[in-house]
Amino acid sequence: MSVFVTVGTTSFNELIAHVFSKDILTMLEDLGYTKVTAQYGRGTDAYHFDAETGLTIESFAFKPSLQPYMNESNLIISHAGAGSCLEALTAGKKLIVVVNENLMDNHQLELAQKLYEDKHLLYCTVKDLGKTLQRLKDEEFLPFPAAQTNRFRDHLDDYFGLTMKS
Repeated sequence: MSVFVTVGTTSFNELIAHVFSKDILTMLEDLGYTKVTAQYGRGTDAYHFDAETGLTIESFAFKPSLQPYMNESNLIISHAGAGSCLEALTAGKKLIVVVNENLMDNHQLELAQKLYEDKHLLYCTVKDLGKTLQRLKDEEFLPFPAAQTNRFRDHLDDYFGLTMKS
């Protein structure tokens, strides 16, 4: 089982460093995960410690697409950016969103709260990541609804009378 951690195009060193802490890596290992891949964006690679772990660990700044990493993971830990959240949710994976409390006018919290209320994810702050990981096995996640890409077109067709009636 694998975990993918992403901060998108931002810098969220606090999250990356915490995921790579001995406590969190041990917890992930105890939960049955065997691999952690972290995308650290404009931040720094925080995997620099000597803790014993049985996990396979890799990290990188950017890739042309994060979708392959999301698709192969069982759990995604993400910053609360809208793009990253939606990409993870459409991949159909368990998602923990970590809100960056250092951002001014933290609109990310509102998005995370709404998606949590709809039972699509769990959210927390960096300091509460361990407690949130412990809740994973007891939480029920609902699938994120598929995009309805034709709704606007269908609405315009109806409005202009272009809809074919049978």
